[in-house]
Amino acid sequence: MSHVPTITLNNGVEMPPLGFGVFQIPPADTERAVLEAFEAGYRSIDTAAAYQNEEAVGRAIAASGIPRDELFITTKLWIQDAGDEPAKRALETSLRKLGLDQLDLCLIHAPYGDYYGTWRALEAACHEGSVRAIGVSNFHPDRLTDLIAHNEIVPAVDQVETHPYHQRTADEHAMRKRTVQIQAWGPLAQGQHHLLQDPVLTELARAHDKSTAQIALRWLMQRQVPAVVKSTKPQRVRENLAVFDFELTDADMARIATLDGKTGPAYDNRDADTVDAVNGMKLT
Repeated sequence: MSHVPTITLNNGVEMPPLGFGVFQIPPADTERAVLEAFEAGYRSIDTAAAYQNEEAVGRAIAASGIPRDELFITTKLWIQDAGDEPAKRALETSLRKLGLDQLDLCLIHAPYGDYYGTWRALEAACHEGSVRAIGVSNFHPDRLTDLIAHNEIVPAVDQVETHPYHQRTADEHAMRKRTVQIQAWGPLAQGQHHLLQDPVLTELARAHDKSTAQIALRWLMQRQVPAVVKSTKPQRVRENLAVFDFELTDADMARIATLDGKTGPAYDNRDADTVDAVNGMKLT
C-alpha cells in the first residue's frame, strides 16, 4: 500500500485519513470485522455508544497485538448521557468497554440535549488526559459556532454526512474558518441513491482503473476530508483503503463537483420529527 498521509487536527493530534466504521455491524460480527480491517491496513476505528458494539471493538483491539500508539480510536457519546456528570460517567463506561485508558477522539454524537454540559465534561477529560482530542458530529455551522463561542476548547472534528451528491462545501468552509476539521460519514451515500452507479464516477473509474467507490473516496482525500468507511466484505474493506496510489486531475475534481445536490441528507437533524425520533432512542 502507498504511503498514507495523516491529517493534523487543531491541537496537533495526527489522525489517519480513513477510518473503519462499525455502525450497524452486530456485536457478534464486530470483533471479526475489526480484525479484518486491521489485517487490511486500517489503524483508525470509529464506534459509538449508540452502536452498542464497543466491547467487541475492545476485544479486537486486544486480540490484534497492534501497539496502542499505532491505533486511532474514536467513540461518540449518546444523547441520553448529555450533561456534565452523565457524560463523564458515559465516557468512563466507553473506556471500560473498549479496554482503554485513553481515547484518541471522542465526539458528541448529535446536537441535542445538554450538549454544552457534555462539552464541559469532554474538556475536563481532555485536560486530564483520558481523551487526546474532542469534537462533535452532525452539528450544522450555527450550532458549532455557538459552541465555540461559549467554551474553551474548539472542537477538533465535526463528523457529518458528506459524499459527491451532498458535498457540504459551505459547511466545510465554515468549519475550516474556525479550525475545525470536517470528517465524512456516509462517504459512499451508504450505498443509496445509485451513487456508485453514477455515470460520471463510472467514467472516471474506467479512466483510472479503479472502482466508483475508490473514485468517491479519492475525491474526499484530495479535498483533505478524512472519511469513515464501512463494509463487512473483506474485498471491499481492502478496496476502500486502496485510494492512495493514484490522483484525480483538476478536471476530474471539477466534474465530481457538478454532482452536488443530487440528494439531500439521509436525515435532517433540524427536522422536528427527526429530533423527536432521535431523542426517543434510549440505549439499554
